[in-house]
Amino acid sequence: MATADGAGLYFSHPSCLEHDPRVYIPEHPDTPERLQAIEHALATRDWLGWERREAPPASETQLELIHSTKHVQKIKELALAGGGAIDPDTYVGEPTYRAALHAAGSACEMARTLMAGEARLGFCGVRPSGHHAEPDRAMGFCLFNNIAIAAELAIAELGAERVFILDWDVHHGNGTAEAFRRRPDVLFASIHQSGIYPHSGPMGDMGSGPGEGYTINLPVPAGSEELLWLSLIEHIVIPVAQEFKPDLVLISAGFDAHRDDPLADCCLDTASFAEMARHVRAFVEEIDVPLGAVLEGGYEPVVLAECVRETLAALSSDQPPRSAAPEPLLTSRAASYVSHHWQLG
Repeated sequence: MATADGAGLYFSHPSCLEHDPRVYIPEHPDTPERLQAIEHALATRDWLGWERREAPPASETQLELIHSTKHVQKIKELALAGGGAIDPDTYVGEPTYRAALHAAGSACEMARTLMAGEARLGFCGVRPSGHHAEPDRAMGFCLFNNIAIAAELAIAELGAERVFILDWDVHHGNGTAEAFRRRPDVLFASIHQSGIYPHSGPMGDMGSGPGEGYTINLPVPAGSEELLWLSLIEHIVIPVAQEFKPDLVLISAGFDAHRDDPLADCCLDTASFAEMARHVRAFVEEIDVPLGAVLEGGYEPVVLAECVRETLAALSSDQPPRSAAPEPLLTSRAASYVSHHWQLG
């Protein structure tokens, strides 16, 4: 699994540090320090043996695999004009468009290398994040949907027939869900805290039209701990993904379900993310497909850095995952619901 030394490829670009919404709101939680902390933590461990690669920018054609031309031009023109607010949470500064191009470009380049067999593991340490960005709307700190663009590129140009995306960010990946909700070639599963931003992703939303059954929303209550998250992954998400038989697996890797994160109320520990990563790694090894992850949320920089470091270590190790007993209430309800609605393509 992965490159010859058992590790993977880490994609980023210095421009991802230049995007700083604090120009507009000093208390904004999406700071360059998040990425700086991650790279410092990895550097002190010799990058865990992962190979670092500087990512190219995405082309506008690649952005338009998911986003409308109007949306792309709106972000570009706002940056060229000096920047400004899109909504109370989402800002564009003069350097932001370049950062966003390299964030999406990182995900595209990761998909290319994985599908070409150059590596079996990849991680994109990028910002701005992407999973809230809808085809025609920037929101939730997100401008372009990095992981959705990578998934569509893999299908449109790189030979994949089916892509599975797991979003374990504490906030629902509404943009990714909207991009693929009518598609049977992308299976999207999101575990997220219910009742918080962006107030979407109910369990009853399983996609629509030809894509009905290919969206799995698993909202969890505030205070949810590791057992519930692992149960949902082991007993619901992975069994469905096994039937789906993807050619590429991607993770929207947000770390804001950590108990110390300031923007949500779940209670995962650093080790919880490593354990989720081990479950996904075991799955991709079983079906022999590559695995890539793209950074999303996580807003306490030191905690975020520890979570990313331990996740990458878990992805590139051979330690087996720990089985979690099904959590009796939500897991059984969700299993029943998903089983009833799931359909094979």
